[in-house]
Amino acid sequence: MSEKNYLAIYAKSFNWAGFFLPKNTYKKCSSLYDFCRTVDNIADDKNELNIKKKKLSIFKNDFLNKDFNNLIIKKMWALMEEYKISIKIVEDLFDGIESDLHEVVQLNTKKDLLIYSYRVAGTVGLMMAKVLNVKSENSMKAAIDLGIAMQLTNISRDIVEDSKNNRFYIKHDFKSIKNTLDMADLFYESSFASIKEIPFNFRFAILVARRIYKKIGDKILQKDNIVNYNKSGKIYVTNLNKLFETFLSILDLIKHLFIKEKNHLRNEEHLIISEEINLNERI
Repeated sequence: MSEKNYLAIYAKSFNWAGFFLPKNTYKKCSSLYDFCRTVDNIADDKNELNIKKKKLSIFKNDFLNKDFNNLIIKKMWALMEEYKISIKIVEDLFDGIESDLHEVVQLNTKKDLLIYSYRVAGTVGLMMAKVLNVKSENSMKAAIDLGIAMQLTNISRDIVEDSKNNRFYIKHDFKSIKNTLDMADLFYESSFASIKEIPFNFRFAILVARRIYKKIGDKILQKDNIVNYNKSGKIYVTNLNKLFETFLSILDLIKHLFIKEKNHLRNEEHLIISEEINLNERI
């Protein structure tokens, strides 16, 4: 399988934050991202739907059967064994990607949106937390929240592109975009205090990733209306923005010294997700 660094190719915001991780930890996070990105790419490529379904089925079976001829799968299983990552989390990720493999994808309720966001991104946050040696249950939940926040940001940014692929996660109007980003902000906020429980040498990188991704949402809202949004194309954070958000993350690190960990703020949403998925079994 390819030795490409998918983190550097597809996730420039995360890759920027990864600069602040120890080299060995960055490699492990990159291996985790390579696996998740490989699964996601199957759903997003330009093949016919039936071909994508077949490719995902083959990759999933190779993973479950521990086909270590595939280096990406081999590295993923090594991470799972080293950090005790439940296979249920990975199965949740596959479920999320499989839900995108329909002629038309449409989410109709808040519950649909939350469960989808957990499956395709909350899972990644949770697995990343385990690789970063997070032990606190509250911080595991915060990692899920950060993943959900980032996915809600992605959904808000990619409406035009997603609609071309018959994927309608939220309505194509600026009120819906704003409401989705408001929800994302609640999840960004709920993740903040618990980041303090991440081992110190990993903490700054997560604060940087959190701020940079949140900045994408801020830039979306600056479009102010759906006409400007539609004209803007895909919205990114510039390197200058990243530098400034990195500086602000230093202030966040200092702020952590003066706050006590709060109770998890998004219990209501976790209960909604738990109607279908037992999060406690994953943590």
